[in-house]
Amino acid sequence: MIVVTGAAGFIGSYLVGKLNKAGYEDLILVDKFDDPWKDLNLLKKKYRKFIDRDNFFKWLIKNARDVDFVFHLGARTDTVGQEPDLYQQLNLIYSQRLWNICSEIQVPLLYASSAATYGNGEEGFSDYHENIRNLRPLNLYGWSKHDFDVWALKQFRTPPFWAGLKFFNVYGPNEYHKGRMASVVLHAYKTIKETGKMELFRSHHTDYKDGEQSRDFIFVEDIADVMMYFMETQKNTGIYNVGTGKARSFLDLTTSVFNSLKLTPNISFIDTPVDLRGRYQYFTEAKIQKLRNIGYKKPFTELEEGVDKYVSEFLMAEACY
Repeated sequence: MIVVTGAAGFIGSYLVGKLNKAGYEDLILVDKFDDPWKDLNLLKKKYRKFIDRDNFFKWLIKNARDVDFVFHLGARTDTVGQEPDLYQQLNLIYSQRLWNICSEIQVPLLYASSAATYGNGEEGFSDYHENIRNLRPLNLYGWSKHDFDVWALKQFRTPPFWAGLKFFNVYGPNEYHKGRMASVVLHAYKTIKETGKMELFRSHHTDYKDGEQSRDFIFVEDIADVMMYFMETQKNTGIYNVGTGKARSFLDLTTSVFNSLKLTPNISFIDTPVDLRGRYQYFTEAKIQKLRNIGYKKPFTELEEGVDKYVSEFLMAEACY
């Protein structure tokens, strides 16, 4: 039996579909099922039962003998939120409690961290453990994820296997419910379909031209593949970056959306809101040698291929995975 927290969300629901395709159907789905839009993500998925996140720990302790693996993807993911108590409760304390229970009942645990932990990148993007404590995130979400990473590395009592995966900028199907936190691909698709043009944030950094702000954009299929790899191997405990290892510009990404729609790019620039400028990442690029060194050899999807697949097979078809 496999548990997925955050199962109705973007990455969680995609993972559920991936598990189903691999033959795993004895799944326990954990989430706060209070958003009817999320229900679409779980249509046609095969699983044993839903559990509300507030009732999950009690269930896990009671059913410990039957649980083989826990994917902990549930979190408060808003990167501009200003509710420190909420981030602390949902992203740090909840994760610590789950870790302690998995350690007690000896159940393997994989949890989602984030590239937001790297802040402005001044400490680099290395996932080696000695570098992690030096990071300085730019927002409450990043700090909550960072605090748990640092806490996990200090623990002597651990699950029999654990991995923390620092996801970089993920895009792909099943994210339509995320509103402003959805990927730029989804925002660009909607805007271009409605207006025929797209506005990007102007650069307010002398080292970057307008549109050349860059991220390590990774297709959600690749994220799911890496998670499956860790579950099936259960080797090499630790924290790992999960990105393509190649930063691409927002201009590249937006141009790819226009191309997928068979439209001539029409891109202009607007000022970045003042309140975001001090918390804005101009560059992220995963160092993935550590992941490669433990045996993960599958190539990552190129940006143009991933965007075209997302747009043509899912967004234009109004389909979930």
